[in-house]
Amino acid sequence: MLRRTFICAASVAATMLTLGGAAWAQEPVKIGLILPMTGPFASTGRQIEAAAKLYMQQHGDTVAGKRVQLIIKDDTGVADVTKRLAQELIVQDKVPVLAGFGLTPLALATAPLATQAKVPAVVMAAATSTITEASPYIVRTSFTLPQVTVPMADWAAQNGIKKVVTLVSDYGPGIDAEKAFSGAFTAKGGQVESLRVPLQNPDFSPFLQKVADAKPDALFVFVPSGVGAQFMKQFVERGLDKSGIKLIATGDVTDDDLLNNMGDVALGATTTHHYSAAHDSPENKAFVEAFKMANNGMRPNFMAVGGYDGMHVIYEGLKKTEGKGGQALVDAMKGMSWTSPRGPVSIDPQTRDIVQNVYVRKIERKDGELYNVEFATIPNVKDPVKAAKSN
Repeated sequence: MLRRTFICAASVAATMLTLGGAAWAQEPVKIGLILPMTGPFASTGRQIEAAAKLYMQQHGDTVAGKRVQLIIKDDTGVADVTKRLAQELIVQDKVPVLAGFGLTPLALATAPLATQAKVPAVVMAAATSTITEASPYIVRTSFTLPQVTVPMADWAAQNGIKKVVTLVSDYGPGIDAEKAFSGAFTAKGGQVESLRVPLQNPDFSPFLQKVADAKPDALFVFVPSGVGAQFMKQFVERGLDKSGIKLIATGDVTDDDLLNNMGDVALGATTTHHYSAAHDSPENKAFVEAFKMANNGMRPNFMAVGGYDGMHVIYEGLKKTEGKGGQALVDAMKGMSWTSPRGPVSIDPQTRDIVQNVYVRKIERKDGELYNVEFATIPNVKDPVKAAKSN
């Protein structure tokens, strides 16, 4: 009788362990996506959220036998909020990976938490060069400002431009863009005068008056995604579109999401960037079509492709680690390469930055809409700031 009772108890215990193991196996893999969904940079959040959801729609919500759950948090573009949300996601939701980060201060606010908790943070938007140096757990699928700015300086020097005024937003990426452009352009014999505008609530008018007075060959501009339309409006109001001063910029200014709202003033502007909705490849045509279909005709921009590729890195990394996070997941992401809608890309195993083509583009009207049309390619560009450090 005792023996039978023992066997029965052991059988129940074994069953409970099996059920517990099955329940554990079904625990979802949670991705904490922190984005500016409201406030002045809401277009960034909207684009990345849409891209992340599209990726999951196309690739399923199961990885390594575990269900993937996307937890989206709105940080309103404020660094203190980002930090609090990241802490909640790590401690309460026990996420194995964080992602998003629409602006540099937001990514930097999270870096110490990612390091302390050993939780990988995939930066899908923020573009200051030093971000990946702030934590060994940061992996970037967006771009760096120097990566897309140095090619613009080279193009300007090669095309007879001698004197440039730079006008940038006064925070990390803007300062990166200013330094990268000035360094590369003056090295080729060019002359540069630099202006910085406030990041929050910028009024470009007084700065554009200074540009008009300086009479440069070209104005080089960097403003974050979402602010380009306001800049263009004031550029026209000051009459600079008819002044003979050439407008050159990084692609943040001619953001695909907002480009059609800028009107004909944008025509002819030359930019360098890593993604255009007009990029001519089968992968991109399929991406743009699916994105528009899933989002009431909204056109994807470079933030969307950063989010889409960020989800790719997370999914493929989780496959390699069988759903585990931590150092193993970061290591799985290093050196990864694939064909993105933007072209061939890889994650630099040393810097954890993305390596990608940079394209020189001109705004043209196609089928009644404005597009950034690529006419030259600089292949496999690494972040030049880190490349210079390693030499």
